[in-house]
Amino acid sequence: MELKFRVAARIAKPVHEVFEAVADPAKLSNYFTTGGAKGRIETGATVEWDFHDFPGAFPVYVIEVVEDQKIVLEWQASEGEAHNVEGSEPKDADYRTRVTMNFKALDDGRTLVEIAEEGWRENQGALGASYGNCQGWSQMLCALKAWIEYGINLRAGMYK
Repeated sequence: MELKFRVAARIAKPVHEVFEAVADPAKLSNYFTTGGAKGRIETGATVEWDFHDFPGAFPVYVIEVVEDQKIVLEWQASEGEAHNVEGSEPKDADYRTRVTMNFKALDDGRTLVEIAEEGWRENQGALGASYGNCQGWSQMLCALKAWIEYGINLRAGMYK
């Protein structure tokens, strides 16, 4: 069984604006990286993301960027329960998972954003971690939509 998932959402903004809301660290910090983001997402870059629910900035390796179309990232895999489950701590593993974000301009002016993550080992701890990341990316899409369409930060105060 290959551990992977895909989540998607339609955002009522043009593709360039949605892409920039992810690629620009100042914008990403407004709705997703509750502890902040450092570094623009560009091919070959290593950026830092920090979250209140998983404290401590960590590196995110940017593998490929096609402006307004695709972002491919890798980051440290963890194996264990979801980050925000009270009393549980994920454990870093000795490999990375790959996140692929696709941005597609729709005929009605909206943008379809698809996020897929894959690459976990096939064990119970990795399965738990993949569920946690699936939840996190789903929250990211909801937070992106609320922030970019309505100026609301859904994650403000959610974890701290």
